[in-house]
Amino acid sequence: MTIERRRFLIGTGIGLALRAPFGPPAHASATEQPPAEKAALWREFAADPYDHPQIPNVAYAGYRTGERPPRRPVRANVLSFGARNDGSADASAAINRAVEAVGRRGGGTVLVPAGTYRIDDIIRIGHDDVVLRGEGSGRTVLHATRSLEEVVGVNRSRYGSENSAWSWSGGLVWVCHRDRYQPLIDAIKARRWPFEGWTGNEGDVGEDLTTLAEAAPRGAFTITVTDGRELRAGQRVLLKLDDDGRHGLPKLMCGDVEGTAAYDWASKTKLLTYFPFQWPVRIKSVRGNRVRLEQPLPLAARPAFRPRLTTFGPVVTGAGVEGLTIRMVKTPRPKHLLDKGYNGLVFQCAWDCWADDVSVVDSDNGFLLVSSKGITLTRTGVSGRGQHHSYACREQSHDNLVQDFAIGAFTEPPTPGSTHHGINVEGLSCGNVWSRGRMEAGTFDTHRGLPFGNVRTEVEVFNDGQHGGSADAGPLYGARFAHWNVTITNARAGCVKIDTVAPSSATVAISECTEFGQVDKPDFAGALGSRIELHGTTAVRPANLHAAQRDLRRHRD
Repeated sequence: MTIERRRFLIGTGIGLALRAPFGPPAHASATEQPPAEKAALWREFAADPYDHPQIPNVAYAGYRTGERPPRRPVRANVLSFGARNDGSADASAAINRAVEAVGRRGGGTVLVPAGTYRIDDIIRIGHDDVVLRGEGSGRTVLHATRSLEEVVGVNRSRYGSENSAWSWSGGLVWVCHRDRYQPLIDAIKARRWPFEGWTGNEGDVGEDLTTLAEAAPRGAFTITVTDGRELRAGQRVLLKLDDDGRHGLPKLMCGDVEGTAAYDWASKTKLLTYFPFQWPVRIKSVRGNRVRLEQPLPLAARPAFRPRLTTFGPVVTGAGVEGLTIRMVKTPRPKHLLDKGYNGLVFQCAWDCWADDVSVVDSDNGFLLVSSKGITLTRTGVSGRGQHHSYACREQSHDNLVQDFAIGAFTEPPTPGSTHHGINVEGLSCGNVWSRGRMEAGTFDTHRGLPFGNVRTEVEVFNDGQHGGSADAGPLYGARFAHWNVTITNARAGCVKIDTVAPSSATVAISECTEFGQVDKPDFAGALGSRIELHGTTAVRPANLHAAQRDLRRHRD
């Protein structure tokens, strides 16, 4: 473990809850592990890295497809804008004024010196290239005194029910373009429950730029369009794929395994509203009607899906949050789906942004990625009285990277009727990675909504959480989920050992485990086409699937 990582854990208090956050599992010494064995599935993937049937290519996950975020110069100090760092007065207005001033000047860092800052309102980062930086998660604390329900008002799902939508959305530090954020807040206050994603409150923002002239396979970098005149290198676009009217697209997302033909897609009404599939991507080059993308296609773009490149609603880019703790006023943990919105950090309609050395304490929800792309979360942690979602990745969020993360053991017994999910992915989200984590609570939650092509690797988990998701949201898993090198400290298999539940997926090098607690049945009848290898040991090469794919990409590039 690095010195920086150790300081992060100790500074946030998470280190007190976690034993030896990384390295060999806490219940075994390194000498007890057998020699690491190279996985046969890795050899297969290395020979075919863009179109492997069970393993997704996640080498492009994170900020700017895997780059290290920049260190932006300090342009403002919140103390100069009137913030007090002794917790004696609300500092949210002063912090927001500093953020707005730096944003209007074209970006930079807003410094939040060591101390405790009471925040009675949402901290909003709505300009490109603005970083909110404390002096370390053990030194700078934002103490949130009010919930989102108190600040904004009641929030409900547009799909109906009296469940609180703050149970999965919004944050007391909210990174979202100002022209996307304000319409969201206005709609919630008016009780016109909005869509949360790339194309606005009603899903109708964006114009077609061009259509694809021919099919493109999964893994392709180059596509042919009918008219490339409106495209340019560096442009950000949205690739949209419609279903073909015969559920061909969701079947493809599930690997076209045999059971998809008989599956009752028509009854999955919530899932069907998620389409079209929307995948943000940057254009690398344009030569006539030949367009090269910055990363490979996650799905085949078939003519029946009406593939096209479009514009989209406002997004914030290049923004970051660093070196601070978001600590909530202590409240009882709510019953499931009745969260008041004591939520930590959310990136919404954000692209190429990051958080580093950030802790969330005593929250309803910790870190939320909502319609976000290329976000890197490094050295983040959630601890305290217990959460609903520690980490959630929703609403067509793609190619995000969560690394060196920690979920602390809960400091209080759970409230009757409460639920903890752990690390969540849902809603057609793909290409996301959770890497090098220690989870003292939670599980690998998929929450239905047909996520596909996601990876959890080099994680130790006390597997006591439950997955969620309503039945009308469709399958738990799409194709190409990969769980690679996972130590389960309580030997519960559910949501981690997925070879008998997930279609066309891979379970590699997980410790001994058995089914108990929440036990799932596959959504699809017949052969799933999934693989399991090295069950019962975590002595595997490569130890980290994402890192190995990054190395392979560098060698190929």
